Amino acid sequence: MFWFFTIFFTVYTALNFYVFLRGWQVLSSYAYLKPYYVILFILIAYGYVFSKMFYKFLPPLVYDIWLGVGAIWFAFLVYFILTLLLIDIIRLFDSWFQFLPAFVKSNYEFTKKITALIVIALVGLIVLLGNLNKRDVIIQTLELEFPRGDGKLTELNIVAASDLHLSPIDGERLLTRIIDKMNSLNPDIILLAGDIVDDKAEILDARNIGESFRRLNPQYGIYTINGNHEFINEVNASVQYAEHLGMQVLRDEYVLIDSSFYIVGREDTSMIQFTGIHRKTLKQIVETINTDFPRILLDHTPYKLEEARENDIALQFSGHTHHGQIWPANIITSMIYELSWGYKKTGNTHYYVTSGAGTWGPPVRTGSKSEIVNFKIKFVE
Repeated sequence: MFWFFTIFFTVYTALNFYVFLRGWQVLSSYAYLKPYYVILFILIAYGYVFSKMFYKFLPPLVYDIWLGVGAIWFAFLVYFILTLLLIDIIRLFDSWFQFLPAFVKSNYEFTKKITALIVIALVGLIVLLGNLNKRDVIIQTLELEFPRGDGKLTELNIVAASDLHLSPIDGERLLTRIIDKMNSLNPDIILLAGDIVDDKAEILDARNIGESFRRLNPQYGIYTINGNHEFINEVNASVQYAEHLGMQVLRDEYVLIDSSFYIVGREDTSMIQFTGIHRKTLKQIVETINTDFPRILLDHTPYKLEEARENDIALQFSGHTHHGQIWPANIITSMIYELSWGYKKTGNTHYYVTSGAGTWGPPVRTGSKSEIVNFKIKFVE
């Protein structure tokens, strides 16, 4: 973890310096603004990190604002980098082929200022549209058939979600919209595939974030697992937070529902990094399961999908990828994961990797949609 964070902050600082330097150049004729620019840039660029580091010493309102500003900067940073790189590429090609109009190069200071205004306006518009897109939580509906085995049910209405990432940034406002949509689907059971939290339980509790969960009352209950952010934010406290709000957390274990099907819940792959303990293999978890009932697996990170097929899982539901969340990261996640988003079937095993109902960091989506998944299951002979 030390080397991961060291590399991350080194790269993050380098990218921020690139943007900072271009802003510094624009202010060349406004020397009196430069000290304020330095202070403001540092406070914004590292706001997310500093607020997390010093949360115990900050008034709640200061923490919430600083966290939100720092988070949304991540989205601004991505698109500032992309637009500035595009500008530098254009300048490079112009140095070879001289295609830019003369008036662009005749007054360099004026061109810098106009370009800066255009870049800020363009990036601001992209981030605004990404925020509006994030608020539109859609419902994906899939109709699947499972072998009934010895179960007594003929149908099952599952509502599933992942990656709510509850924090003061969106908090209860986001959760209220999600819960309303879930209730509108009249679920028999609700399954959550981890990363419910994006902050410490004590911070969420102090702001009553999560209370909307109490409005859920499906016949067979609410089941969840730990994602990497539960471990990041102290896993035992995160589990207690979920249980306090009426959820059952499955930690490398399973539960039989109404003598008809199993819900199997795995710890996240990041467990070893935070606890020094390996999660159980899927084979170890299911070795005592009655094979006469279908199995639904919750596994936060879509890693080694073949294990589900090898262990007779009827449906694996995962999240984590956000399908990139911010373009062009969705291109990268599609290269990393066998299934970055959506549905596939291999053998008798159905898979669905959701893009998530919430967002990590910036409340912005430009590479995917926020979603809830409604599985309509038919149990067949």
